[in-house]
Amino acid sequence: MALDPGPMYVVNNAFATKEEALADLAAEGLWPTTYVSERGEELPLHWHDVDNCGYVVEGRGYVLNESGQRVELGPGDKLVLPAGAVHAEGEMTERMVWIVGISRPANLMDALLPLRDPASSPLVH
Repeated sequence: MALDPGPMYVVNNAFATKEEALADLAAEGLWPTTYVSERGEELPLHWHDVDNCGYVVEGRGYVLNESGQRVELGPGDKLVLPAGAVHAEGEMTERMVWIVGISRPANLMDALLPLRDPASSPLVH
C-alpha cells in the first residue's frame, strides 16, 4: 500500500511505544529500520522518490514544509513524507532516534539520496 500523494505532515502524539510504531508501519506497508540523526546543518528543500514515515523515539528537532515553515517534532510524533513531498530536515542540535519506514526494501540512505530539486517534484504544479 502506498501513502496518499500530497504534502508532508506531522501527526503529534501518534504512538506511545515502539510496538505501536511498528504496527503502524506494517499497516502502511512500509519497510522498517532505525535511524539516529546526529548533529547537523539544516538541509535545503528537497523531495524523495519513496514513501517515507518517521517515528520520533527520542530527541527533538524540526522539519520545514514545502513553504519553508518550521514544524516541530518530538517523541511520539510521526512524520509522513509521501513520495514527491517537498520538505527539509532542520538543523539537528541534539541526537534524535527514529523508527523509519520506506516503501521498498533498501538501505535507508540509498533510498533517500540524492536530494531532488523541489521544482522537479511530481506534486508541484
